[in-house]
Amino acid sequence: MPRSSDQPGPPSHNRGGGPKAFKLTRRDALAGAALLGAGAAADHLLDRPKPSPAEPARAGEAVAFHGPHQAGIATPQQSHLYFAAYDLKTTSPPALRELLREWSAAAAALTAGREYAGDPGEALGLAPARLTLTFGLGPGLFASPALRRMRPPQLRELPAFPGELIDPQSSGGDLCVQACADDPQVAFHALHVLGAIAGSHVVQRWSHTGFVSTPSAGTPRNLIGFKDGTNNLRGTDDQALDRFVWVQSGDGPSWLTGGSYMIVRRIEIVFPTWDTAGLAAQEQAIGRRKASGAPLGSLGEHDPVDLSAVDATGAPVIPAHAHIRLAAAETNGGKRILRRGYHYSQGFTQGAVDRGGHLLDGGLFFLAFVRDPRQFITIQRRLATSDALSAFTVHTASAIFVCPPGAARGGYVGEGLFS
Repeated sequence: MPRSSDQPGPPSHNRGGGPKAFKLTRRDALAGAALLGAGAAADHLLDRPKPSPAEPARAGEAVAFHGPHQAGIATPQQSHLYFAAYDLKTTSPPALRELLREWSAAAAALTAGREYAGDPGEALGLAPARLTLTFGLGPGLFASPALRRMRPPQLRELPAFPGELIDPQSSGGDLCVQACADDPQVAFHALHVLGAIAGSHVVQRWSHTGFVSTPSAGTPRNLIGFKDGTNNLRGTDDQALDRFVWVQSGDGPSWLTGGSYMIVRRIEIVFPTWDTAGLAAQEQAIGRRKASGAPLGSLGEHDPVDLSAVDATGAPVIPAHAHIRLAAAETNGGKRILRRGYHYSQGFTQGAVDRGGHLLDGGLFFLAFVRDPRQFITIQRRLATSDALSAFTVHTASAIFVCPPGAARGGYVGEGLFS
């Protein structure tokens, strides 16, 4: 596939006009590759020739990196996710600026299907696979005096919610990268390259993978068997995106206009409890039919959800504690979020002592994008205290990041933070 005109060739890792903090030494290459468990591959990072700027991209569909908003937010969902959160090991704004500049240059090349300087090669011959790379900045990044005044007031750690069991070792982070692609190896490769670029200036705090199977027609199903995302915001609805997803002028610091907030939650499914609940109880907990996805009391998946409908006894057709009722905009002051969740499976975990054996370890790796974190907080507080689905799930990881707007050609994500 020919290289798009807005995709620059990969720059050197040591620009003459900037700090030399990100010159890729063999030590940094080994440290960066180790972040993704691929230290053996790092021996080749310094030996591969740089591709020519005129080298065409590999065949396959590519998603443009440059634009007013970062790709991977309103982009149609890809089938695989590789998410990584990092702790920053330097408080130097010039070093952070150079890291974001290098990451953006690499992302522009990788999403176009091209190699980047020092490429380890595991994606050679693979199509771009609609790869997107979305960068987020965590609250801790703004702790340094030089950046404190640039922190958006809404960027604070999420509050504790009833019933959650958050693992601090797989939560938070100063920086994050969301890599999404239709090929899991393409997503892994992108994180591998970015980790090598960062070298010793970051340490990977935690990571997660995810998948989603989209049928040829219709809405994908989650791991509890229900259709997931029927009433989600659409990436083509510009009016709704401006209202609920993209930060507008006046919402916060000017450098963030056009960006969004990313909410990250890992939600474990308690499969033994869910599996023994029975179909009727499951449908009552969700508020939809399992097979068709139709709201209770309706026939079609996309029929309007009638929260006022009652049965012959006067009871609500959609129960008071049903998930779709409590998550609906009508019951949350009109607030909505753009969900971008992925399923995950981590094999088996040790069962309770009184049961013995092993239990399936899987659930939802929940990502959501909002104009203001209070949109999510309002909804989640209702769900945590009243949602019938809470009896079958537990939140075990949590993080919040702010995603700067997209980068213009020749620029980089987060550039406004330093101007």
